[in-house]
Amino acid sequence: MIGKIYFSFVELLIDLIDRSNKKKVLRFFKDKIDNKFVNLIDIGAHKGETIDLFINNFDIENIYAFEPNYKLFNNLKLNKKYQSKKIKLFNLGVGEVAEKKELNIFKDSSSSTINQINENTKYFKRKKKIMFFFSKSENFLITKQPIQICNLSEFINNESINKIDILKIDTEGYEFNILKGLTNSEFNKIRWIYFEHHYDLMILKGYKFKDINNILKINGFVQKFKIKMKFRKTFEYIYERI
Repeated sequence: MIGKIYFSFVELLIDLIDRSNKKKVLRFFKDKIDNKFVNLIDIGAHKGETIDLFINNFDIENIYAFEPNYKLFNNLKLNKKYQSKKIKLFNLGVGEVAEKKELNIFKDSSSSTINQINENTKYFKRKKKIMFFFSKSENFLITKQPIQICNLSEFINNESINKIDILKIDTEGYEFNILKGLTNSEFNKIRWIYFEHHYDLMILKGYKFKDINNILKINGFVQKFKIKMKFRKTFEYIYERI
């Protein structure tokens, strides 16, 4: 019981810490977006943090939100805030090609990933120690869930989306795979790409930040915003298509 209360407290603390970053991200977009309707694609919707950020501060035309974790997706579907024709929820992952994968679902749901985890890294061991300080359980992984991956370019075409103001990607080490699945034509429909990148070695990604930077640069994007997430080797970036 103490372990569950402590774990909930840690999650709440992380959320409070991240709010300062979200305020800076919000300030960036408020300076850039006038009072027009916003089209947002949210890949890695999690508990609706990004959806809330935009529906509370902008006029929304459409939000297309992807969350492969079925439990989190179901919670989003049941939330009355998101039961709007403007908010379309999809229980799908996004990647380079349409295929079946497995999602590693961790007790810390924000760390769930398609990628494998290197449990021998100092970062993982420190994170696990903090998360389970009062818990006898040592199982960071809860389950592996089969998921369907879709290709983003195919999705954009199937939904007849002609304009994307913001593409947000937070997929715990799968960001580059998503970008590789976009064609030049679909890149040209996007104004901003807002994403996370992990520099710690816990997630076995198979790519580096320079790979993301190169694919965005080739498709006409330049970095406009960068902020470090507190107490983590993770940064948030915003790129704009020029």
